[in-house]
Amino acid sequence: MTMTVGTSFAERAQRVSAVAAVHADDVDARGRFPREAVDAMIAERLLSIQIPTSLGGEDASVSEIAEACSLLGQSCSAAAMVFAMHHIKLSSLVTHGADSAWHSAFMRRVADEQLLLASATTEGGIGGNLRNSICAIEIDGDTCRLTKDATVISYGAHADAILITSRAHADAASTDQVMTVFTKDQYTLEQTHVWDTLGMRGTCSDGWLFKGEAPKEQILPKPFAEIAAQSMLATSHLLWSGVWYGIAVNAVARAQAFVRAAARKSPGVAPPGALRLAEASNLLQLVKSNTIAGLKEYEAAKADPDKLSSMGFAVAMNNVKIASSETVLTIINQAMLICGIMGYKNGTPFSLGRHLRDAHSAQLMISNDRILGNTSNLLLVHKQDTSLTG
Repeated sequence: MTMTVGTSFAERAQRVSAVAAVHADDVDARGRFPREAVDAMIAERLLSIQIPTSLGGEDASVSEIAEACSLLGQSCSAAAMVFAMHHIKLSSLVTHGADSAWHSAFMRRVADEQLLLASATTEGGIGGNLRNSICAIEIDGDTCRLTKDATVISYGAHADAILITSRAHADAASTDQVMTVFTKDQYTLEQTHVWDTLGMRGTCSDGWLFKGEAPKEQILPKPFAEIAAQSMLATSHLLWSGVWYGIAVNAVARAQAFVRAAARKSPGVAPPGALRLAEASNLLQLVKSNTIAGLKEYEAAKADPDKLSSMGFAVAMNNVKIASSETVLTIINQAMLICGIMGYKNGTPFSLGRHLRDAHSAQLMISNDRILGNTSNLLLVHKQDTSLTG
């Protein structure tokens, strides 16, 4: 597959989605990396679209990337999630690495070579709390070294570079963190956990003992607290929501096809699942509207670091994630009830088991309970904007 110059991001993502669809069930059944889909992303040069044109990218907006996530999610949840997580890490580089010579050169390399970026923020002893670290980066002259017990590194064995968090130094508080870029030739991975899960099996999110050594200039110049608040928080919740929306779109499409087939068999009689299909369609529109509203708010706030770091913005992004992750499960459950045993069985045109299992990850990454706890603390001191056009 070769990219056609001048085609839209969505058209290119649609071509990748067609490749991903062919292999999605096998990726899920075998818990394997969606190699074919990622190779198609590389062929379409989708891994660098977020990078500024001055560094070889295409200046894609978060909204355009989210649209690509939803298109991929309609075919293969794992491939869509790999794409989303790559661009979440890339957003940190684009937002916080542009003034650093090394990180700018690295972004150009990502564009030239279509490098796949992974993330290592979770750690043994702290779970999924990305704003805390136990490990600390060691700086020795111009070199930095890091050892981290990373309980999860999604597609870590397949990545070309890993962006990893740690304490800023040995005496730093657990929340005084930095993020460092290590390229594949600068680290080793020793597997500690196997990713054998209910869903999202193809993300291959095994656990690894990470040991890396690199020039200290590869440490991002901004504290991770700023990086998390100004790029990772919003892009995670918005791009994940794009993936989940895509999963739900395909589930509703299968349910709609089932209802139409039933209607053709009994002309003039409303099929039993017709009302549920209307309800699922309504909920799907809610997820779409919720995600679009979040994307518009992020695009409007991008030029204002203070707004990106504000309590109100954090609450809004948290709410996008909570609403999307909870609603997609309801939608897919409705689709399952519409399709009945044909949706419950594997290997039918209406099968929904993979959709349902993959969607269950939505409330766990990052845990909705953790996000609700953070939001409740913010609401103790922040007055919500209640205007309709807020």
